[in-house]
Amino acid sequence: MADFTPRVFSGIQPSGGLTLGNYLGALKRFAKLQDQGIETLYCMVDMHAITVWQNPDDLRRRTRELAAFYIASGIDPERSILFNQSQVPEHTQLAWIFNCVARMGWMRRMTQWKEKAGKNAEEASLGLFAYPALMAADILAYHATHVPVGEDQKQHLELTRDIAAKFNHDYGVDFFPVTEPMIEGPATRVMSLRDGSRKMSKSDPSDMSRINMHDDADTIAQKFRKARTDPEPLPETAAGLEDRPEARNLVNIYAALSDRGIDEVMADVGGKPFSEFKPMLADLAVEKLAPISTEMRRLMADEAEIDRILARGAERARTIAAPILRRTYDIVGMVG
Repeated sequence: MADFTPRVFSGIQPSGGLTLGNYLGALKRFAKLQDQGIETLYCMVDMHAITVWQNPDDLRRRTRELAAFYIASGIDPERSILFNQSQVPEHTQLAWIFNCVARMGWMRRMTQWKEKAGKNAEEASLGLFAYPALMAADILAYHATHVPVGEDQKQHLELTRDIAAKFNHDYGVDFFPVTEPMIEGPATRVMSLRDGSRKMSKSDPSDMSRINMHDDADTIAQKFRKARTDPEPLPETAAGLEDRPEARNLVNIYAALSDRGIDEVMADVGGKPFSEFKPMLADLAVEKLAPISTEMRRLMADEAEIDRILARGAERARTIAAPILRRTYDIVGMVG
């Protein structure tokens, strides 16, 4: 087997509505990876965003806003490579190769295709159907060895692994790595503040169901103080949270914001009424999140600087992706 340099890649769509779920499920972890001596690449996947129609002005604004979110959350553009996908053409060039490696049946089995296309599959874009091949190219253009993913993205990473394995087999090479998922921590899935059985989502009609990353300190505090709970005090142990989704969600959020394990948190707060626990959670959330929203607003006031950061990140990304694409073309038999 080839010896691949440890490298982490992850991408987020600039589709707007950044929430606490994006921070705890992804960005907070991404920042920590920079300290582990592993090369990290973080991408705003704007090509994926247009698989459904986007207003061009909104797409530009959201791409910059997402870049600001990355930086405000602790991503250092000097220690990580931060860029938007459309500035690195190797992604789409490699995606075409992978379109010719992947099988139609693989794509049809994608759960997200079924959910997003629904009964209107004939009206959905070809890009929406084929985008898992582009996702594979996003990852494999850098020979990424690890990808931080939520549970809802595991299937796409499995497809990336299948594409890498089939390419290697078809051409008798050991060129693309079989990328490993990174899933960890108590708050990988952050649930709604109004319904602990549903994921926190920007599409929920109730703004009280989520913490938006642009919310100010007062709004963050108010939303946690008004979060839905059941009438009983918190259980004494983590096991008691199992059948109490709202309580479990709030404890998970508290644990993730405080960088502590669930059992450690329960040793402190077990048995407390929510009238005591929710103000504790609100204060902690304001302490951790308000500086991020403030820094995002500061960064968004200088869009030209964000654009410079992304352009520089794209240059650095291409120094890795271009030779990998050239070698791929050579393996496939392209002249030139």
